[in-house]
Amino acid sequence: MMNSVYPITIAGITRDLPLCRVTDDLYIGAFVMFGDVEMTVTAAEQLLKRAPAFDVIVTAEAKGIPLAYEMARQSGKYHYIVARKYPKLYMKNVVATKVRSITTDREQTLYLAQDEAEYLKGKRVLIVDDVISTGESLYAVEKLVEKAGAAVVGRMAVLAEGDATERDDILYLEKLPLFHADGSIK
Repeated sequence: MMNSVYPITIAGITRDLPLCRVTDDLYIGAFVMFGDVEMTVTAAEQLLKRAPAFDVIVTAEAKGIPLAYEMARQSGKYHYIVARKYPKLYMKNVVATKVRSITTDREQTLYLAQDEAEYLKGKRVLIVDDVISTGESLYAVEKLVEKAGAAVVGRMAVLAEGDATERDDILYLEKLPLFHADGSIK
């Protein structure tokens, strides 16, 4: 592979994203907010400037958690919900839905606990994630939110990848292309 990183500027902050193989001729730029406080705080601030009115933020485990936390903190909502990949012992009467995203090698299930679903009922929900690509994770979270009786008022991400950049139902800060094995943009 010729180019092993893709430089990207998001809200004035530049990062080099390592290119990672998905298939022989499909590579993605790995955007990971874990540990990057500057990016998390700035991206949350910029997304909130564009966000519709909402009551609560929901994200899928795990890479969207820092963003959901920071957006909740900055917005003064102080509560957000994480759709979990595995039910935990404290999660009673879970609500579940299936998902397969571009970054996982198998089908997964996302879960909400009954008390989380009850909290969501009747609320305006903003779904957030780090990257929206195929939209499968987003769709799964949306199904959980709807099962809980809440209304999705917005879908946001730091980056839209590949075909997601053509969607008109999501808000995002920057486009992230897909790559060939040689590092060139698809």
